[in-house]
Amino acid sequence: MTVPAIFFLESVKPLSFVGSQALHFFEPMVNAFFQVRDYERFAALMERRENLEALLVKIEARDDAARAEEKAQRERDRAARAERKRGKESS
Repeated sequence: MTVPAIFFLESVKPLSFVGSQALHFFEPMVNAFFQVRDYERFAALMERRENLEALLVKIEARDDAARAEEKAQRERDRAARAERKRGKESS
């Protein structure tokens, strides 16, 4: 889901300020129906494009870390299978 998330965030980056202003406009109506504690904070974060860029960087870093962990796990599994195979051959 990393690629669709990055694609979506990249495509809405130019509209982030307009979207944040819409969030501020609708805040009284949203608060009338829902208790959303972080709504105002989210709207303020969306005002600056740098925040979206930072979010994109964090998503990419987490994805890279997950891929590296998967690769390391595959290598450990491969080594364990090779060790078992050598153990069967020697007995």
